Amino acid sequence: MTVARTVELEGHIIDSGMMARCFGVVMDMGGEFEVEEFEVGRHKHAETYCRMMVTADTEAELRAIIHELNQNGATVADPRDATLEAAPDDQVVPIDFYSTTNHPTFVRVDGEWIPVEDCEMDCALVVDRSGDTITVGTKVLNAIEEGDLVVTGETGIRVEPPERPRNGGSSFGFMQGGVSSERPSASLIAEIADEMRSVRENDGSVLVVCGPAIIHAGGRDALADLVRAGYIDSLSAGNGFAVHDLERDLYGTSLGVDTETLEHPRKGHKHHIYTISEIGRAGGIEAAVENGTIESGVMYECVTNDVPFVLAGSIRDDGPLPDTITDAIEAQNAIREQAHEADLVLMLSTLLHSVAVGNCLPSTTKTVCVDINPATVTQLLDRGSAQAIGMVTDIGTFLPMLSDELLDGE
Repeated sequence: MTVARTVELEGHIIDSGMMARCFGVVMDMGGEFEVEEFEVGRHKHAETYCRMMVTADTEAELRAIIHELNQNGATVADPRDATLEAAPDDQVVPIDFYSTTNHPTFVRVDGEWIPVEDCEMDCALVVDRSGDTITVGTKVLNAIEEGDLVVTGETGIRVEPPERPRNGGSSFGFMQGGVSSERPSASLIAEIADEMRSVRENDGSVLVVCGPAIIHAGGRDALADLVRAGYIDSLSAGNGFAVHDLERDLYGTSLGVDTETLEHPRKGHKHHIYTISEIGRAGGIEAAVENGTIESGVMYECVTNDVPFVLAGSIRDDGPLPDTITDAIEAQNAIREQAHEADLVLMLSTLLHSVAVGNCLPSTTKTVCVDINPATVTQLLDRGSAQAIGMVTDIGTFLPMLSDELLDGE
C-alpha cells in the first residue's frame, strides 16, 4: 500500500531548472510521480504550471520527499494553515520544527499567506500574533524564547527560489556557478562598479567583508578611498584585518612586513602586538583616530566618515583590539544586522568571515566573491546567492582597478 500527496509548481519552472530538480528529488528518494496537469508558458514572461501526484511506500518517506520538494519551490496542493507549536523553553524548539532556507518564504496563517521577514538559512520560523497584524520572522535557535509560536512540519509553507531574470545580460548571473581565472576581469569590475553606483544612487547599502590579505597585498589604500568616497556603507571583518590596517599606519608594515619593499624590519614581528597595545592605550579605534594616533587607512576612513564596522573575534586572535566583539553570539547578531540591511555584499579574500556573513544573507542579495584561491570563490558562491559574481584574482589588483573605475570620473 502506498501513500500519496499532490503538489504544485508555478512560475518560470522550466528555464530555472525547478521542475527538473523536483522530478529528480522524487526519483532519487525512491518515490514516484505522475503529472496530472501541465500548462507551459508560451513566451519568456509567461509562467508555467505543473500539478503532480507524488507517491511513496510509507508516510515517513513521503514526508521526506515533500520536504525536499518544498525546499525547491513546490507547494502542497489545497494547503492548510501552518502547524504552530509553542517553544517549550528558551533556546529549545519543538520537535519537527521547520528549518529555513535563505529563499523568499511565505507561511499560511488564518488562511492568508504571510511573507517571512529577514529570510535566513538554518533558522526557525516564528509567528507573532501580538501586534495589530500577524508577522512571521526567522530566529536562530539560541534566540528562541519559551512560548514562541514555532512553525513545524511542511504544511502551509511556500518557498520561492529565485528565478532566472527575464531581462538577462547581467554578469550577476542566475545561479551561474562556474568560476574561472580566465574571465574578463576588466569588464566584470566595470559591472561591479555600475552596481555599486546604482546602489548608492538608490540609497541602498554596500557591505564589504574584509580579510587581512587586503592589507598584505596592497589593496588598503584603494579600499580606504572607496570608503571615503561613500561607496562602502558598512564593513565586517575580523580582529586581524583591523590590526594589520592600523599597523600599516603606525609602522608601515603588515604582520611585520614592509608592504612597499617587502623587507622584514628589525623587530617587525612585534609590530602587530605593539599596535594592539597602542590602540588599547588610546581607548579604542575611534579614540585613536580622534587623538591623532591613527592618521590613515581603512579603519581611519570608517571612523572619519561614520561608516559602521563590526569586528568579530575568534580563538586565534592576539589582543584582541578593544573594538573586537569577543562574544560569538553577540558577534553573530551584529553581523546579522549588517547582512539584513545590505543590498550588495563584497566578500574580499576571507573565507571563514564571508561564510559567516553568507549564512545570514537571503538568496536575493547580490554578492561579489574575490579570492586568489578558486576553491574559496566556489565555496562562497555555493552558499546560495542567486545573483553572484566570482573572480579568481589577486585582491591587490582587484581593489585598485575597482577604485579607478569608480573614482576616475569623479
